[in-house]
Amino acid sequence: MVALEAVGCSRGGVDDAAIRGGRGSEGNLARLALPVLPSVHLAAVPWFPRAQGGAHGNAGPRPSSVRQKEDGAMDVVLLLALVAGIVTVVTIVLTTKLDAFVGLIIASLLTGLIAGTAPSALVDAITTGFGNTLANVGFVIGLGVAIGKILEVSGAAHALARSVLRLFGRGREPWAMCGVGSAVAIPVFGDSAYLLLTPLARAIARLRGTGYATLGIALAAGVAITHNLVPPTPGPLAVAGIMGADIGSVILVGLAMSVVMLVACVGYAKVVGPRVEPFISEEIKAEVYGPARATSGVGAAQRGDTGSAGAPGEPAAAGSNGADSVGSGVHPELQDTPAGGKPHRVSAWHAVATLLVPIVLIVVNTLVTTIDRNQQGVLTGDFEPSRWTEPFLFVGSPMVALTIGLVLAVYLLLPRWAPRKVTHRWLSEAAASAGMILLVTGAGGAFGEVLRQTGIGDALAGAISALALPAFLLPFIIGTVLRTAQGSATVAMITAAGVAAPIVGQLGVDPLLMVFACITGAMAVSHYNDSFFWVVTRVMGLDGTAALKAQTGMTAFQWLAAIPMLFVLDVVL
Repeated sequence: MVALEAVGCSRGGVDDAAIRGGRGSEGNLARLALPVLPSVHLAAVPWFPRAQGGAHGNAGPRPSSVRQKEDGAMDVVLLLALVAGIVTVVTIVLTTKLDAFVGLIIASLLTGLIAGTAPSALVDAITTGFGNTLANVGFVIGLGVAIGKILEVSGAAHALARSVLRLFGRGREPWAMCGVGSAVAIPVFGDSAYLLLTPLARAIARLRGTGYATLGIALAAGVAITHNLVPPTPGPLAVAGIMGADIGSVILVGLAMSVVMLVACVGYAKVVGPRVEPFISEEIKAEVYGPARATSGVGAAQRGDTGSAGAPGEPAAAGSNGADSVGSGVHPELQDTPAGGKPHRVSAWHAVATLLVPIVLIVVNTLVTTIDRNQQGVLTGDFEPSRWTEPFLFVGSPMVALTIGLVLAVYLLLPRWAPRKVTHRWLSEAAASAGMILLVTGAGGAFGEVLRQTGIGDALAGAISALALPAFLLPFIIGTVLRTAQGSATVAMITAAGVAAPIVGQLGVDPLLMVFACITGAMAVSHYNDSFFWVVTRVMGLDGTAALKAQTGMTAFQWLAAIPMLFVLDVVL
């Protein structure tokens, strides 16, 4: 028996306008129910005509979801398509030799096919989403990674770290290391930032005779916080681009949230550090404290001693290795001065200028736009900027601002005698590092576009609006699950953004709130499947339960600290 039922568009299949990328059209869709198949949605077939009239008819606006039941529940086929897409990403990353980029593309294809999208329209949706996303953030990610590379090889990141240590002063070493980590991790990749700053943490611990675990946890916390929260790091840049959020606003809110998290995580490091200090491996103890002092350092840690033997950054006494004995952080190719050249020296102020100039330009862009909107009385939506704002909007656009930052980095931080070929090689290495990030970011945007054009985003928005839960919890939970399952915070937040982006407009949620819901959800539990977990715990010499307390516990604490801040943002925005 075959039954043909004409139903309203909230119960029908995806219409041809939705397949072509529109928001759908009014009117009814036809659904053919067969006993042998759960449902065959003929409206998804381009040549099948749509029925006229019916429950909703052509009167009134189109419902917010394409295929959503009247009680608010998502259509089972759309729900299956969404779940299949997310599970596909996790399964491919965890169990196959393929990476997240391929996983997101396969997930996009599978999601679209299950939802009933025509194959040609599906390919168009993927390429459109990929291209549009990289058009927004591709330049920014590439330039940001290049600036970080120059900061690293020039020794500027190291100089900035030492200045921050001196700024905090005696007795505040955990605060200093957390602050140093957060400052350096904005332009430099998390793993690189931690390894770059580990010699400073070890030098301070050697000077104090104890406390290496506390300093290591505080440093890891600082690196993780700003690397996930503050552009121009690739993750938050990609999420902001997918969500269509203003990058200047993301920077300001990210910095504010970072300060709160830093306070919480330093407290965690001070509590947990002395407890895991006795479990540092003997090899690492000898490297940090010296063979003769390793045992006494453990004893001090067991007593909970957190006293200081000297101010961070001050030279150690003769025969000891203090913070000033750990080298300059300059790449070996810049350490050998050619005949007639000046020895390479880079100041912290040069590093600050390189970082601060593009950030200030981007923030000024945001502030000028806000002022102009207020003056014109256009607080939301598109508007025509006033002529007086054009210079600020030009130099404050992320692409131009970061281009200025890269030029400053090359000519302020590298010596004049630095070989051009060497500089080109470093920039090429930065481009290679950015390549996979760009591919994953574009694939995340493609996944989001498929969810839009299949109507899954609309249906998901309708289902969430029927629940008595804040809308931002969806990307937060998705980011949390994906980070825990597959380890990469960047992949987790980009995938969560791809799922959440289609529902932002439908629910009237501020894109800025959804950006930080994706990001903070992806900050959850770093454990055995996360490369940063292994970097931190191997360098600290921790195994087993102690390693989980030091790194996994710290990231879980960050995740918990973010939840009340999201609720505050929900109220404010």
